[in-house]
Amino acid sequence: MASNAHLLTPDPEIAALLAKMPSMPAVENPTIEEQRAYLHDSLLHWQERLPSESEYRIEDHLVPVDGGEIKVRCVIPTSSEHHDKGPLPLLVWYHGGGYCVGSSDLDDGFLRVVAVKTGVVVINVEYRLAPVFPFPTGVNDAYAALKWAAENATRLSASPSRGFIVAGLSAGGNFSASVAIRARDDPFFTGRQLTGQLLQNPHVLDTKAVPEQYKAVLLSMEEVKDGPYLTRKAMERVCDPSDPRYSVLLAANHSGLPPAYIQVAGLDPLRDEGILYAKVLRESDVKTKLDIYPGLPHGGHILFPGASLSAKVYQDFDTGLKWLLHGNA
Repeated sequence: MASNAHLLTPDPEIAALLAKMPSMPAVENPTIEEQRAYLHDSLLHWQERLPSESEYRIEDHLVPVDGGEIKVRCVIPTSSEHHDKGPLPLLVWYHGGGYCVGSSDLDDGFLRVVAVKTGVVVINVEYRLAPVFPFPTGVNDAYAALKWAAENATRLSASPSRGFIVAGLSAGGNFSASVAIRARDDPFFTGRQLTGQLLQNPHVLDTKAVPEQYKAVLLSMEEVKDGPYLTRKAMERVCDPSDPRYSVLLAANHSGLPPAYIQVAGLDPLRDEGILYAKVLRESDVKTKLDIYPGLPHGGHILFPGASLSAKVYQDFDTGLKWLLHGNA
């Protein structure tokens, strides 16, 4: 694999927007107020674009998990246009935030738009966060929510047979890839298997567990170690770096997984592992589509949703989701 250094040149429009922002808090320790302040433009962007309340309904449910319960927010399109063909596809979403921050509220507006625009039932998962709930709590919560979705599809006007997608950003992309592997091997999902995985800027390999054969191509964690926004320090986790539930690139077998659509930002410490994961999936005969955005920082499309490159990310998200639902045969 050739060097990806050409992807580092910052996108001029986003670089100018970054320059106008105050210093960002490190992703590992911002308060809720700081998160909302930095994501103000994104929250407002989607708030202004919400579909009519007559086009969907919201259901919040509690999912039993080990040691407690977690909330899932379900966005269910109600238009007859979407229901004419029967039950709707399912999409289970895991938010980003470095495993330790973030909430389902931050993607709420975006996911309402996705549900109505695409005609899918979206299940937005509020998993428990580290370090209060250390690994593997978060990914186990993600898996419990996935099983809940499969068991409760009918009550949500959905059916896995119409499409069953797992999706997420950053840490949520990690959870998506991890549960896809786990579900492949779980008899529970017989007859209701996942049909796709959508990974945005996924984290798939701990820096302390890089196999020798990949060291020459995994350069972005060093090249972009100081951000913007996501830093190498923020990715230092207190868990077993070689555990394949976390470092999913190290899984013994990637064959038999559902088709994958992966989005990778060029100015992102996670860039090269996302590109490598796409390569590994393809070599395992998994149908895989990859889009790369030169000069885009990690999460840049969320911070600056009005930028031209961000608009392309969201447009490609829609196209990639439709490809997973309808176009990869």
